[in-house]
Amino acid sequence: MVERDGAAGVSHRSVSREAGLPTSASTYYFAGVDDLLTAALTTCMTEDAVHIRGLVDTPGDPRRALAEHLRHICTAPGRLVAEYELFLLAARRPELRESTDHWTAAVTDFALRFSSDPVRVRVFVGALDGLLIQALLTDAPPSTDEWEAMIRDLLPGPCLAPA
Repeated sequence: MVERDGAAGVSHRSVSREAGLPTSASTYYFAGVDDLLTAALTTCMTEDAVHIRGLVDTPGDPRRALAEHLRHICTAPGRLVAEYELFLLAARRPELRESTDHWTAAVTDFALRFSSDPVRVRVFVGALDGLLIQALLTDAPPSTDEWEAMIRDLLPGPCLAPA
């Protein structure tokens, strides 16, 4: 549901129908649609942070693997849109920042594989979010090769061993 159309048209009934469950199941676990959406968006963001964290912990140079992951998440942008909706919601509701913090920490740790310069690391984290948002605004998001070139431009140093 979130992957197809973001938060548009979400109701307990539509979620239950898609999950093949009675409506009472979603209303039992989630007081309102806002709680249900927050849980779904948090799950998406946490899954992406875990994936990035897996790249951080692998031996070798993970820039190509990150580029492939970014291209993949841009091919079905509904999930990415939903994650940025959570970012905006967390900007207004600090209690939701735990999952956005997981994403930021994972991307930060990825950058630390290439640079110990805190400015370069911060620029990479911010640039990656900006590039992902730009990818959402185009009919032709970057290819894997284009993502890799951007990542290498932002993190040009040699790959350091995992911490």
